[in-house]
Amino acid sequence: MKVYFDGSRPDHQEALRALWSATYPGQELHGLISDQWKEMGWQGRDPSTDFRGAGFISLENLLFFAKTFSTSFQHLLQKQGGKRAAWEYPFAVAGVNITFMIMQMLDLDASKPRTFIRSVFLQMLSENEWAFDLLYCVAFVVMDKQWLERNATYMEFNDVLKSTRTQLERELLMDDVLRIEDMPSYSILC
Repeated sequence: MKVYFDGSRPDHQEALRALWSATYPGQELHGLISDQWKEMGWQGRDPSTDFRGAGFISLENLLFFAKTFSTSFQHLLQKQGGKRAAWEYPFAVAGVNITFMIMQMLDLDASKPRTFIRSVFLQMLSENEWAFDLLYCVAFVVMDKQWLERNATYMEFNDVLKSTRTQLERELLMDDVLRIEDMPSYSILC
């Protein structure tokens, strides 16, 4: 599952361009290394340096979110709704961290399922190839909701991420949740 981001690969470059276009339609990107990326919440001019923890899949997750749930994506990107903190989480980097958290939660680096939650998820994935991407979108909106409820600051990001993981695990293990779309928090997406 772990494919490292490689800025020299044309398909990885194209995915970055596609993310920019989906995020800022009609706004020209001046280069794959540009100060423009900071607007999206990357740490610097070169977003490729932020993929270390989760790899290429984190870019794919962001792109899926931007294209599939564009209203929710834009809402979170622009920090709309609720009382926002003076020092917010950086959107894109938060997205990479969410991918990494889900990979850990589902124990995806293991060759055999070692956790019940992984077994539950693999069943969902066998029925819907987009299950991981959908779970990512749910996780992002849950994280932001918890961020607002706590009136969190940037220094509390890891605590919010831990409580997001706990909520996702709880929902995935509910008896009536057979698909990601059955999770109670799925209804937050728009």
